[in-house]
Amino acid sequence: MKGIAIGLSNKSKEILKRLKKTEFVEEIYIAGSSKNYGKEKELIKVQKPRDILLKKWTEIDLIIFIGSIAASIRLINSFLTSKDQDPAILVIDNKCSKIVPLIGLHQSNTQNIASQISNLFGGEIIETNNSNDQSFLNLDAFGNQWGWKRSGNIKNWSKLVIQQAKNEEIFCKQLSGNSLWKTSKSGEIINQISEKETEKPDLTFHVSIFENNERNWHPPVLWIGIGCERNTSKELIENSLNNFLESGNLSQQSIAGFATIDIKKDEKGILELAEEKNLPIRFFSKKDLSSIIVPNPSKVVQTEIGTPSVAEASCLLAAGEESKLLEEKRIFKNQSGAVTMAVAESKNQYNPTHGEIHIIGSGPGDISFLTNNARKALSRCTVWIGYKMYLDLIKPLSRSDQVLIESKLTEEKERCSKAIQLAQEGIKVALISSGESGFYGMAGLLLELLQKIKRESRPYFEVHPGISSVQLAAALSGAPLMNDFCSISLSDKLTPWSLIEKRIEGALLGDFVIALFNPQSMERNWQLKSVIDQCLKSRPCNTPVLIARQVGRENQSKKFFTLNTIPFKEIDMLSIIIIGNSQTTLVDEIFLTPRGYLQN
Repeated sequence: MKGIAIGLSNKSKEILKRLKKTEFVEEIYIAGSSKNYGKEKELIKVQKPRDILLKKWTEIDLIIFIGSIAASIRLINSFLTSKDQDPAILVIDNKCSKIVPLIGLHQSNTQNIASQISNLFGGEIIETNNSNDQSFLNLDAFGNQWGWKRSGNIKNWSKLVIQQAKNEEIFCKQLSGNSLWKTSKSGEIINQISEKETEKPDLTFHVSIFENNERNWHPPVLWIGIGCERNTSKELIENSLNNFLESGNLSQQSIAGFATIDIKKDEKGILELAEEKNLPIRFFSKKDLSSIIVPNPSKVVQTEIGTPSVAEASCLLAAGEESKLLEEKRIFKNQSGAVTMAVAESKNQYNPTHGEIHIIGSGPGDISFLTNNARKALSRCTVWIGYKMYLDLIKPLSRSDQVLIESKLTEEKERCSKAIQLAQEGIKVALISSGESGFYGMAGLLLELLQKIKRESRPYFEVHPGISSVQLAAALSGAPLMNDFCSISLSDKLTPWSLIEKRIEGALLGDFVIALFNPQSMERNWQLKSVIDQCLKSRPCNTPVLIARQVGRENQSKKFFTLNTIPFKEIDMLSIIIIGNSQTTLVDEIFLTPRGYLQN
């Protein structure tokens, strides 16, 4: 996404700076005189808006105006051409209280960007389109969210959108690619046609690898196996690919990548073609290729290279389990060389450079504790994955085109693996933790799994910090964490109890305030008592202790005790315990660990 933001007055300066930090704005401009900005003019370019549009209109995907809608419309009016060629246009008022998607709601993903800006700035989105009012699926745009590419005349897509606006039944025939979209509220409205059913052409779109339909979304599931003579030209390889796919009615836009033998890692023609198309190449050893049964093994290839197949075997290997060979090998020759090609279809999409994983700390409970940064990430993601209770807390923020995947409490690894799989398919995924994802949350496990994946197959990831339950518990009680503190989980499912005891001993030795997570459960009913007994050997029995339960939720409670009066029967996994140090005081229910300011 190449985008710019243009401020129409001096009041837009701060909003422009914040937009520049987002991933969808590369350059920021302001209308006015450069003498008013001093050093800032290096960051904010000062230029007449019309001159900016004359230069940038055909190069960019998004323009955000900060200022008047009327002024924005007058500026863009003479530049508008057609729905599929114009950049997306958003208008934001100077207070960022109103965000108006003006042009390109479908093609340029304007709705999603508007939602991200809304969550970042707290503004209200003003929309009048049918998709928003009636939870319609954005038929000509939604596939972008699923890692697909669109084909078909824009007029044919527009006709379908118009029929949808008239409340006509819309049909889909999906033959390949991820089908999770059907489980969204918007997707459930679309009627599904099986492969054998007769379709209604004027009311149908397709999700497939084929080209012969008026409206197609193409999932990246095709792997092209290539074998060639040394120094075969890129032109021959490319022309052969075009002819090969065309003869099978297969779409270029469904290509996931290329595959070949590892001795071709320096084959210039293949490398240049892959770079030009921005597609990956998978290389396989002759041993791996020899293990694949193919319909057309070659004795000549076996003699020369040491494997009976390159093209057919490599595309099947790249496509993975449950793949099928769509097109058997064909040989293309001319004076510049010879190339052999075959095509396999994978069960799963592959488009990791388009996919993303956003690891989100959703806060301790109430949706009000969710940060704007996390809200922005949630609006960016098509799929949310998390423990059901955590998803239920943030579900009011979800759109009708987003899919929520619920899982059980003990299925952390499955959640992370699913997130990685979907992101590798080209889908933007939110992985939800309660509190802060880096405190006993999902961030660590996900990153461990990502480290095991080759860099080229690793999707983009970002960790979005959240408010931890210990932070909220401390805030509710006063300021017990004002000085050095540590947090320790008493769960010994992943950490040996002997190590937990050493950590408690170290915290006591260093006079740290101690926050205890996962203090007690039905199965672990003795560890907390053991820890308190350990504390009593080093700290006075009247050391103040906070027990906070269900913080950030409806049944939130806080109670103060001392080390020798803790009610163990009242404590469970929903409790947070904060044990004061030698300096901590409790006066009139103000729980405080002084920093020492008044002593200086």
